[in-house]
Amino acid sequence: MPFVELPLYWIAILDIAAWGVFHMAASAACYYMPARWFSEPAGLYRIRNWERGGRFWQKYLRVKSWKHLVPDGAAMFQNGFAKKHLQQQDADYLGVFVLESRRAELTHWLTILPGALFFLWNPLWAAWINVFYALALNIPIIILQRTNRARLERVTARRKPGR
Repeated sequence: MPFVELPLYWIAILDIAAWGVFHMAASAACYYMPARWFSEPAGLYRIRNWERGGRFWQKYLRVKSWKHLVPDGAAMFQNGFAKKHLQQQDADYLGVFVLESRRAELTHWLTILPGALFFLWNPLWAAWINVFYALALNIPIIILQRTNRARLERVTARRKPGR
């Protein structure tokens, strides 16, 4: 039973508005975080051994076949970093690309978290639809960021002096 009871049309309006606010808040929060917070491949951003440098995602989810369908959220911000296509291949640019993919990944993890709040005003079935929406929208983008970043980290590691 929801904490607040509302007519179904108000619930739908509230859900749409809440998701808009949550998406924008997570995007803005991550956009304004210092770049140094994303500079190291540690914790959440570390590509795990089982991901095999992004090859796991390509093999089992065929990322290359659907990645062109994913919109680039960089357009929401005046100085957003476009990650749809590589614009350059120099080491500095690739380093920024990797950093910005970490920022994008965090943005999408943070966008999933508010899904639990929908249990406050939605009937149970509708709250679960909202949780499914959060996962279905954000998990593919997280996987895409991890796949691209793993590939770019391999390329930049090969280009480092002394290798």
